[in-house]
Amino acid sequence: MLSRPSLSTCRPALLFSPVTSQLSTLDSDHRRSGNMEYKNLGRSGLKVSQLSYGAWISFGNQLDVKEAKTLLQCCRDNGVNFFDNAEVYANGRAEEIMGQAIRELGWKRSDIVLSTKLFWGGPGPNDKGLSRKHIVEGTKASLKRLDTDYVDLIYCHRPDLCTPIEETVRAMNYVIDNGWAFYWGTSEWSAQQITEAWGIANRLDLVGPIVEQPEYNMFARHKVENEYLPLYSNYGIGLTTWSPLASGVLTGKYNSGVPSDSRFALENYKIQENMKAIKVIPKLTPDVMEKIDAVVQSKQKRPESYR
Repeated sequence: MLSRPSLSTCRPALLFSPVTSQLSTLDSDHRRSGNMEYKNLGRSGLKVSQLSYGAWISFGNQLDVKEAKTLLQCCRDNGVNFFDNAEVYANGRAEEIMGQAIRELGWKRSDIVLSTKLFWGGPGPNDKGLSRKHIVEGTKASLKRLDTDYVDLIYCHRPDLCTPIEETVRAMNYVIDNGWAFYWGTSEWSAQQITEAWGIANRLDLVGPIVEQPEYNMFARHKVENEYLPLYSNYGIGLTTWSPLASGVLTGKYNSGVPSDSRFALENYKIQENMKAIKVIPKLTPDVMEKIDAVVQSKQKRPESYR
């Protein structure tokens, strides 16, 4: 397997592929709770569960607070401590539902890791992107919807080509300095953009991004297995991958159309069944992975070294 920092996974039933959960080398202290394992997120000291739950599509679009409480408690019962959201999910309603559900469940805030993402915050010209204005205003708005004083991790949901990366790095550090978030990361940034962000952070003695959230599955492997390779060793970047089953396509359930109980039909996810994925991880031996790669034929090759 490739050498890289620990991976965690986000979102319900995208179900963070057990394959990704094996790709871990940086964390020397792996803690367990039942079947769940906790790993450092990149080089940080933050411990996150191998599987996590996120509110994309479900909260606000399919589920309200009552159903959300049931699903979130099921996750906690199975050892999940990492919960993901974004300002764009259900136009902010997903954050409101998660915040209210957590409050009504009476969870101790320090027992869980909350993350959210900024980029698409509304229709106005300054309601989107990664300008200092939107990062500060968007963070405050997300915290209000989540009904919390801080999030543990805040992502730049996409790169913003209209805003200098230095402005974004400075703004994310302003958020951290004010105690509104402890760490920041990126989602779907290129290796060059992440490298530039770290160069700026080092030059200005600021905090750089600790994590990237890319798509990663048998159809989308280039970034994780090739492009990002220098980031793992140079900056200790961790990964929280999404869509390990390519939105369910890799399960084969759509080979003959869209089933009425499938995600594409916006049916509720089966969380209890998803948690069983953690038991598959030990079965993904090198021999099994070799057979899977032989069928899919999408394994990335390491770049040639001419030294």
